[in-house]
Amino acid sequence: MSTETIPLMAADVAASRELRAQFSRFWSTTPGTPREVYDRFIGATPMAPGVTTSQVFDAPAPGWWCEPADAAATRAGRAILFLHGGGYGLGHAGPYAGFVSQIVARSGVPAFALEYPLAPEAQWPTARDLAVSALAALTERFESVAVVGDSAGGGLSFATVLEARRRGLPVAAIATFSPWTDLSLSGESARDPAVVDPLLAVDYLRASAAAYLGATPADDPRASPLFEPDLRLPPTLIQVGSDEVLRDDAIRMARAAEAAGTDVELQVWQGLHHVFQLNTQELASARLALDRTAEFLVRHLR
Repeated sequence: MSTETIPLMAADVAASRELRAQFSRFWSTTPGTPREVYDRFIGATPMAPGVTTSQVFDAPAPGWWCEPADAAATRAGRAILFLHGGGYGLGHAGPYAGFVSQIVARSGVPAFALEYPLAPEAQWPTARDLAVSALAALTERFESVAVVGDSAGGGLSFATVLEARRRGLPVAAIATFSPWTDLSLSGESARDPAVVDPLLAVDYLRASAAAYLGATPADDPRASPLFEPDLRLPPTLIQVGSDEVLRDDAIRMARAAEAAGTDVELQVWQGLHHVFQLNTQELASARLALDRTAEFLVRHLR
């Protein structure tokens, strides 16, 4: 396993401090339902130049395509399935288009952001099964497909890829940002009061897990992929900030996958918050992390 501890860039010290203050103001003062507020937060990531978006309602599933303006790149036989975060109960694919476009612009690979049904209206395994169906459709259309996800979408990415393996579907690589891999919240960083996460609270995660799982146990490996006894995965990249309640979800997942024989790259970015990659305008670290994600994807998407 390749493990890197990446120091906070000098250019990001003041910006990171200001972002934390902005987060506090945003979540405490923005009007609207929790889903509306979350979508506004995610939608702040700007669209990358040279990327077009289109909404689809049927094939390969409901969602949004983000594609390079160069049509030849779209025909190159490579694609990304993107699974968004939001604790399984928040978030929509459309507001994530800016973030996904940043990955598409850097990699030159088209990405499909899945619009999966949210909890508690839809509980496990509805989102996973739809993600597997979307992945199956993409693997029929493209020669090489990677799965990318953030937060709960990172955990869903692992769950999807593991189910795809059981069904014999090929996946070229998986890249996740701050993945939530343990819905039982047994990681040390989720139980340590000294870990101050400016975006996630353990009580919120606990309620989100209950809404998503229904009667399914929190340590069921099909919902919490950390507990999967056979974590053989395609080449895997995991990026996480040091200041996260989900930090140990990422670290434990990387170690368990490596023990199963997976080629894993783990990057722990010091002094940074949950899915800091969203902040491409404010943080040089976010831009660098996405550059490195794109390099990883291009290396494995053949």
